[in-house]
Amino acid sequence: MEKETECNISLNGLSPQQVDDSRLKNGENILTPPQRPSIWKLYFEKYKDPIIQILLVAAVVSLILAFIENDFIETIGIFIAIFLATTIGFIFEQDAAKKFDVLTSISEEQPVKVRRNGHVIEIPRREIVVGDIVLIETGDEIPADGQLLKAVNLQVDESSLTGEPIAEKKVGGRDSSEEDESTYAIDQVLRSTMVMNGRGEYHVTAVGDKTEIGKVARKSAETTNVKTPLAIQLDRLAKIISKFGIALSVTPFVIFLVHDILVNPLWHTNDYFKMAEVVLQYFMMALTLIVMAVPEGLPMAITLALALNMRRMLKSNNLVRKLHACETMGAVTVICTDKTGTLTENRMQVADLKILNGSEDLLSKAFALNTTAHLDSEDNDRGIGNPTEVALLLWLKAHGTDYTALRGSVETVYQLPFSTERKYMATVVKVDDKTILFAKGAPEIILSACTIDDAVQQETDTLLQGWQNKAMRTLAFAYRELKDDTDIETAASSLCNMTPQAVVGISDPIRKDVPGAVEECRKAGIDVKIVTGDTAATAKEIARQIGIWKGEGDDNTIVSGSDFATMTDDEAYKSVDSLKVMCRARPTDKQRLVSMLQKHGQVVAVTGDGTNDAPALNHAHVGLSLGSSTSVAKDASDMTLLDDSFGSIVNAVMWGRSLYKNIQRFLFFQLTVNVAALLLVLAGSIIGTEMPLTVTQILWVNLIMDTFAAMALASLPPTKDVLDDKPRRQTDFIITKPMLQSILGIGMVMFVVMFAYLIHCLQNDGEVQKHELSMFFTTFVMLQFWNLLNAKALGCGKSALHGIFKDRGLLGIMAMILFGQWVIVTFGGKMFRTVPLSLSEWIYIICGTSLMLWFGEVWRMIINRKNKKNGE
Repeated sequence: MEKETECNISLNGLSPQQVDDSRLKNGENILTPPQRPSIWKLYFEKYKDPIIQILLVAAVVSLILAFIENDFIETIGIFIAIFLATTIGFIFEQDAAKKFDVLTSISEEQPVKVRRNGHVIEIPRREIVVGDIVLIETGDEIPADGQLLKAVNLQVDESSLTGEPIAEKKVGGRDSSEEDESTYAIDQVLRSTMVMNGRGEYHVTAVGDKTEIGKVARKSAETTNVKTPLAIQLDRLAKIISKFGIALSVTPFVIFLVHDILVNPLWHTNDYFKMAEVVLQYFMMALTLIVMAVPEGLPMAITLALALNMRRMLKSNNLVRKLHACETMGAVTVICTDKTGTLTENRMQVADLKILNGSEDLLSKAFALNTTAHLDSEDNDRGIGNPTEVALLLWLKAHGTDYTALRGSVETVYQLPFSTERKYMATVVKVDDKTILFAKGAPEIILSACTIDDAVQQETDTLLQGWQNKAMRTLAFAYRELKDDTDIETAASSLCNMTPQAVVGISDPIRKDVPGAVEECRKAGIDVKIVTGDTAATAKEIARQIGIWKGEGDDNTIVSGSDFATMTDDEAYKSVDSLKVMCRARPTDKQRLVSMLQKHGQVVAVTGDGTNDAPALNHAHVGLSLGSSTSVAKDASDMTLLDDSFGSIVNAVMWGRSLYKNIQRFLFFQLTVNVAALLLVLAGSIIGTEMPLTVTQILWVNLIMDTFAAMALASLPPTKDVLDDKPRRQTDFIITKPMLQSILGIGMVMFVVMFAYLIHCLQNDGEVQKHELSMFFTTFVMLQFWNLLNAKALGCGKSALHGIFKDRGLLGIMAMILFGQWVIVTFGGKMFRTVPLSLSEWIYIICGTSLMLWFGEVWRMIINRKNKKNGE
């Protein structure tokens, strides 16, 4: 049956009408995501939180007492507060999950090469249909199941399905001798497997859920809920605070209860229900103190901050593939970058060429046949595939040669793909009854395999050196006519007796934004190193143009991959810090460089675009693949630079540092409130006054602390100022010494102000009235209102009001807090133990509590002047 299908397949591919018909009949090439729990199930899971469950038990007991006393106001308030605490957190977690889903679905947009209507084009993976002719080569992820039509040295990693790391693939059905050795037919290729060597073309036979991987499960690699190092650190902090908060909450519970037993005549009666109510009241106070102490808003703050960062980073051409990359980029100290596409514009073109032997016609055949790239049928100035090969095809086009006609007129017998270890590519073809071996690659490799006159060699070396000094990529071409009895594979893998054909200089201009971006990295304390497969002269010139190599005196900062490989570990360890450029680097050299830098305590980011870069990308703290990278490189990376630009790396550093800073701001704000509230209730229990804040009031303050603060501070946009700081060390605790001093200091100020007001109220008539308690509650909330601005200014060295109108999210949240407080005080009544305040009282409280901001401004001014004086 397969053979019949093969006979009916057109190598020109499908027409637009056939594509539509096939999609209608067989569906789209998308895997159906696994069924998720219902939204209600996810919502009710929020009630599994231990704190919420304790509060629910207390609320039920309160409800029973409410039935007895026929007073439901405070009970209703507790239930509403619990509902709000769970529902608002749930809404934001769902919003974050949707943002993550959008990011993971981008993998379905991965470009795939297909032939349709006789033209090679690129389409998103999801648009593949049954019947398409797909072109695959080294580094590609196979987009759908199919049957091979052409295969040249094709090896596929099927470990994602079968556990087989390498499976040889050939055109033709399975025979009995192979049946026990291969899980799938030798001419069958499967979705989600990786091409590790060679190239081929295949006819799509199944898409989407009908593929083998679709029948098994959705790709595990699409999971994004990674426990980040920052989250682990924050979990540790949360446990410390929780233990402290629980211990501190038990103290006022015992003091209040004992005090009540000693002075309240109720305990000498038989009114057990009233006694239970008193115990419940103090128990609720202890629980609310735990709620205040436990920073349960931290996970949501991180989730929200990460979700916002991932979405915004996507807009600046950084696709975050693994969550930890968001935060780790902010701590990066070294960036090891390749040259092509990242530092340069990736617009390669043949700038110069010299034919050494043979005709231009033979050279045209070498360009067309010993390449695997294509020109876009819709935009002939745009290429599909390796940029260097595209430059050769564009040269053919400019000289009026149709590369597709040349490829169709010959038979390709064997092909040895390019690799960074060999540094060349070879193809054996039959041309006019002759078997010819074409080779192209690094000049030193190709020319060393040729028979060449010394004078010609010297002249060619001078020419190549001149091109390299102009930052051109250089290639050499050679050929050899093979005899019938020659072993083709040996001839291709061990070049010898070749005839030099031509040398080519290919230019690729530096991106205009790169020198400025490199300078920004330098100011940010980040060292930039170039790791490239180009020659020393080319790499040196690129390094000079972007500003990391200053002149001939810096020669000890440049090393070749081969020299680095011969160094002992001790020698390599000592050399990597001062190293600026590694030329003619192989993947193993890049990986070793990363390891040595990490031994120095550096946090390393690495860029890579090839399959062979995958080990270094995996090994680095942050692996950065390019938009044009192979699927293998993308899967190994943590982040993808969609525009291939070095400037996007600098943006990622800025986002990473800003994310960390925003989480520190949230912690500063929340822990300041924690300190003030815990001390306030504890002191209130000591002097024996009524609880200054009720359960419902504390839950409202907790809502401000957790949800609203997370929303406000996580939404703060990044600023270039963070690039003026030096990278943080990985071992640095998230709460710095100055932060801790500010938290304790401001928390104590809040406590002293509020406690002094409480004492003042008691001195008037010995009892605090509802009106005074409403003033007290509003004053406490407004202190947090102004402290949000202090949190915004944390660590930025500027006024809290600087750029305030750009922070629309923060202003919106502050307006929401102010309005919410007015509604609660005006209409809360018995539920919140409040009475309405007059306009003059509101103005008095707002203006009076604003001193929290102005004291902060004065303090920041003093610190800034002190820092400037120390800087001078």
